[in-house]
Amino acid sequence: MKKRILATACLTLTCISFASCADTPEKRLQELDITLAQSNAPVANYVSAVRSGNLIFLAGHLPKRSDGSLVTGKLGRDLATQEGYEAARLTAIALVSTLKSELGDLSKVKRIVKVSGMVNATPDYTEHSKVINGCSDLLVDVFGEQGRHARVACGYVSLPLDAAVEIDLIVEVE
Repeated sequence: MKKRILATACLTLTCISFASCADTPEKRLQELDITLAQSNAPVANYVSAVRSGNLIFLAGHLPKRSDGSLVTGKLGRDLATQEGYEAARLTAIALVSTLKSELGDLSKVKRIVKVSGMVNATPDYTEHSKVINGCSDLLVDVFGEQGRHARVACGYVSLPLDAAVEIDLIVEVE
């Protein structure tokens, strides 16, 4: 019985190890039918990413559609929670695009450490976490367990350019 348990454990570890090698973030993006766009230049006096040691700090990114237009408006007035979720997902794609530009290879990501999500919302809006799940869900879909992160989701009275959300990341890399 002990040999059978040990053999099963070894087989399981081998399969987990093989899956993580074969299933790269780039392959997951392809399976999700996501094409990363060229990273946009910042709209003010800052840089999109700063590396310090093995951490990359990504500046706040806004939700841009594939046609380049920005998702704007306040959650709880102009946009429903699901629309905010989609805006946060678009923002996550933009963040991953910047990360890819910085690293060249998304397999160098060891861990998404922290997501800070800002939601342009009315004072009575309370579903900030559901909105920022759009970003969190995409990061886990792309990076697997390495995409699980600490997070904050807060409401703001306004955001730059009337964006629906703004999100930044801290990422541990090789």
